[in-house]
Amino acid sequence: MNTQEQSPHEREWRNRMLQGQVIPNFMDPSLEWRRIFAETWGTFLLVLVAVGGHVTSAHAGNGIPSASLAIAPGIMVMTIIYFMGTVSGAHLNPAVTFAFAIRRNFPWIRVPGYIIGQFSGGFLASLFLSALFGRSSLTSGITAPGPGISPLEAMVMEAVLTAGLVNTILGTAAGARNIGPNGAIAVGGYIAIAGLWASPVSGASMNPARSLTPAILCGSVDSLWIYMVGPLIGALIGVGFEWILKGPPTTEGTIAAQGTLGIDEELGRQPKNPA
Repeated sequence: MNTQEQSPHEREWRNRMLQGQVIPNFMDPSLEWRRIFAETWGTFLLVLVAVGGHVTSAHAGNGIPSASLAIAPGIMVMTIIYFMGTVSGAHLNPAVTFAFAIRRNFPWIRVPGYIIGQFSGGFLASLFLSALFGRSSLTSGITAPGPGISPLEAMVMEAVLTAGLVNTILGTAAGARNIGPNGAIAVGGYIAIAGLWASPVSGASMNPARSLTPAILCGSVDSLWIYMVGPLIGALIGVGFEWILKGPPTTEGTIAAQGTLGIDEELGRQPKNPA
């Protein structure tokens, strides 16, 4: 919800939540299926672009420039944050969900549902691409170390890139919510920039859901550990840097991590002049 479109009552109630005077109820089970669906659909779209760009490029004889393949996932993430960030927080990445939970902006009890949704979305996107272009074409979308790059070097690169991504997400969430122009542009821009310079090294995945599903469908799992271990280490580093930069977690960061779906419903139930 845009702050400029809120009534004075809605702005006052939201400010009270941010100040800790009112604790929003994010645990309403009647809303959880919407959040998990949002994570599934959003991750489907992200993987469709991130993997599908390479698949369609190979199918068309490498007709898509490498810069476009690097930038497209960042633009897609930015778009997803705009249209459904308010529902689930638009994590789209198990490493991000893990980071929000470690940061104490997201309850651990909800982590499995989000991660299942993210991997399901990635699997469905990879399955769709495989059905459309063939499993042999899907191999071009697998992330792997570049020529002359060792598995360890690729893993370290994924850890560093993910640390920067998590720091960007947590920083924008704590400062201005990961919903709206600031968060969407910063996160999407980071993914695009990382892809432009680091894709030749490790593929610049930063996302286990993006790397796991095409690799499993194609039976290419030798390098898969890189894209599981690297992002998780990077998430831990990113959370540690956020503690150094911003200190303890905030209610504002919690609202960003979990979306405003419950808050918006709560606003509709509150009296117009809360004491």
